[in-house]
Amino acid sequence: METESEPYVRLASLRQLHQAMADMNTARSLADTLQTVADGVVTALGYELACVNLVRPDGDLVVAAFSGNPAAEALITGRVGSRESWERRLSMGETWGDLIFIPHTEGWILDDDDVPQWYTEGPAPRFEDEWHPSDRLFAPMYAPGAQGGPSSGELIGVLSVDRPRNGRRPGAWGREALQMYAFQAAIAISNARLRANMQRALVRLEREQQALRASEESFRQAFEYAPSGMAIAEMGGDQHGRILRTNDALCRLLGRPASAMRRYSFSDLVHPEDIGTLLRTSAEGGRAELRLGRRDGTYVWVSLRNSVVADAADGPRFLLTHVEDIEERKRRELQLAHRASHDSLTGLPNSAELRSRLSARLCQRPQSGLPAVHDSQDAAYGHPTYDAGFDFPARRDAYDVYDHHVHTIAPEGEHDDGTKGLAVLFCDLDGFKSINDRFGHNAGDAVLIEVARRLSNGVRDGDTVARLGGDEFVILADGLGRADAQDLAVRLRNEIIQPIRAEGRAVRVGASFGIGWAHCGMTADEVLKSADERMYVEKRSRPKQHRRAG
Repeated sequence: METESEPYVRLASLRQLHQAMADMNTARSLADTLQTVADGVVTALGYELACVNLVRPDGDLVVAAFSGNPAAEALITGRVGSRESWERRLSMGETWGDLIFIPHTEGWILDDDDVPQWYTEGPAPRFEDEWHPSDRLFAPMYAPGAQGGPSSGELIGVLSVDRPRNGRRPGAWGREALQMYAFQAAIAISNARLRANMQRALVRLEREQQALRASEESFRQAFEYAPSGMAIAEMGGDQHGRILRTNDALCRLLGRPASAMRRYSFSDLVHPEDIGTLLRTSAEGGRAELRLGRRDGTYVWVSLRNSVVADAADGPRFLLTHVEDIEERKRRELQLAHRASHDSLTGLPNSAELRSRLSARLCQRPQSGLPAVHDSQDAAYGHPTYDAGFDFPARRDAYDVYDHHVHTIAPEGEHDDGTKGLAVLFCDLDGFKSINDRFGHNAGDAVLIEVARRLSNGVRDGDTVARLGGDEFVILADGLGRADAQDLAVRLRNEIIQPIRAEGRAVRVGASFGIGWAHCGMTADEVLKSADERMYVEKRSRPKQHRRAG
């Protein structure tokens, strides 16, 4: 078939070689490609045995395909040889271009290394170029694309062949054909690996997309069918805070359709008094309790919990807000707070609430140029905190402004000098004990309730009427002069002495009033004590027979 000079090659052999190369470049998988490479050596290059040793990621070589002997294939396929042993094989023997030939005279030293081998039987060679059963011929396969030639790239595997059919060592044509075949095999294996990697990547991408779609669907269902309100809003840009999406629970809670909700941000819906709370709530992990407006104009207490979600790795960020209805809990809390600060019988502020409201207005006036001492709220915010129902209009003629605090000043002297201050009216009922003794406590309770109602109706909005205890009441009325306070006491006494219906009968009680004045530098107890003392002075100054009728 060939000679050492110009070989004569049959056209059928070239066709077989062409077909083998075509087959290994059109195999459907990496495993098919490797087996096709091994089969092509046997069918097209005239060798009885062929083995493909593939480099693994750890550098060692595994027998990935075998052709020519089923027994040998079953024995060594899948076995691994160390990279060190292979490096030694590829560095010894004779180099035929890119091929490595190790004659039997040298190969005996490799019999005990860890490279998988198949021993063939045969007679000793009679001629110089005759193939010996222990001869070894290797065709390294290098990754294509290297600029320095086929053998300068990364090693991807080694073709090992054995027992040429003509029984002779390959000549120039046979060597070149095996070398070219190894080069094409390296290209086919690299392409097959690339296709396999791409297929794995596509499968992984498809699984990730399926997982993402499943996650999105799970989120959508959790969002849409959550029993409490959910909303997604924009973060950043000109539309920061605008609501993009709401679930049905939030729409029902606020009585607004989803299409209308997209026109708002939470700052548009929050109660004006709670806007500061909303602005102080952080986007990531922020929590707040505030009121949101319903479509009918009412407000509902809700708990907001924020978290930030991203649409993609570098995509826009959105604010996910969970809205929970806490109206019932807030109502209970307000009821408990009201019970703690108000009298259970009359509904008026109790003694503790009275002292709290009064103390909120008073501070210790500075001495010797030292700064005023404020309560904790003054120190934190730079101004006193007032009760929502206790209005104190600031008047330059009534108060001394010092260090962000408006000092309360009492009128001086016993005559009306035009100064207006905070009047404290201490009221004690006259004749109340006899009603309790004669008609029972139910009648006494009815009297107290009616007196509380008449006192509340007789003062201005913003004034405080409190029950101090028993039959004692206190009125805090701001912005009054001495004459105003005395007129108020007379009017309230005249209201109280009117007959009261209690337990089916009409009863009457009188009232004694003492007027004290609050000013900074006093404590709440000192102010109340002063008014109490003036009340007893007024009570003792009136004859007993006139106290009830006033």
